[in-house]
Amino acid sequence: MKNIIITGASGFLGAKIHKYFNSSHLICSVGRSSNNNVISDLSANIPVFSNIFYDLVIHCAGKAHSIPRSQKEVNEFYEVNFIGSKNLLTGLDSLSKLPKSFIFISSVAVYGTDEGVLINEQHPANPKTPYGISKKLAEDYIIEWGKKNNVKICIIRAPLIIGKAPLGNLKFMIDNIKSGRYLNIDKGQARKSMVLAEDIISFIPLLSKNEGIYNLTDGCHPSFFELSNLIAKKNSNKTIYNISINFAKVLARIGDLIYFFFKIEMPFNSLKLKKITKSLTFDDTKARKIGWKPNCTLSKPYIWLD
Repeated sequence: MKNIIITGASGFLGAKIHKYFNSSHLICSVGRSSNNNVISDLSANIPVFSNIFYDLVIHCAGKAHSIPRSQKEVNEFYEVNFIGSKNLLTGLDSLSKLPKSFIFISSVAVYGTDEGVLINEQHPANPKTPYGISKKLAEDYIIEWGKKNNVKICIIRAPLIIGKAPLGNLKFMIDNIKSGRYLNIDKGQARKSMVLAEDIISFIPLLSKNEGIYNLTDGCHPSFFELSNLIAKKNSNKTIYNISINFAKVLARIGDLIYFFFKIEMPFNSLKLKKITKSLTFDDTKARKIGWKPNCTLSKPYIWLD
């Protein structure tokens, strides 16, 4: 039995990690809510830990799944993802003995690209969004802390993480298919990397024995066509219609003009169009060399659609 610190244990991935390890290990959860063992807003406070030996830290806490609409919201990414990581490490520094291993849940957003095929860990990190920038800052700080203190650091760069009650763009797709408002563009050819939360969790014991940065994907990289049709079948065979790329460009341009003249952000614009018509996939060969054997998201719809 090991002592494990988990941050963000009430979040989408953190809650699943906590449930997985809770029956076989001693868990110290860190977060703002009162049901945590250490109650702390990491973005503003340094946590205080019991002075025992912790084998592993799994740092899941973070801000994601939102587009900042003000400088205040931009600052929140920096405070939660970067300052929160710094405060966590400062709290760990007060222990008489540091953990053996530290796993940080980062994101493929650190690469800063909207399109590409099988991007690996050697690709330059050049984040463009407040989310990606804050995650990269946290990565760099954690890696340097690990080198200084001889702690094994493992960085997971994850694409869209899939599990029960999914968030982000997949939730948007599911909701719109259910309501009959979803359209594929250009036959839904674009592919995106994603990964099942359960696969990440079961891989953590092996990751904790290794160091470095790892992309984790399902290896299938489903297309919008494959995903939308699977979701439609699970929802009484809802019909998925398609529009041409040229017509979509006209609609996107209208969205751009409305924002330009009236400062009203439309749900569809040129940026959105690019994201859903360009493939963006990541290579997980490095992880497979140490035992990564993920399931294809499309083969496990009962996990995230039921």
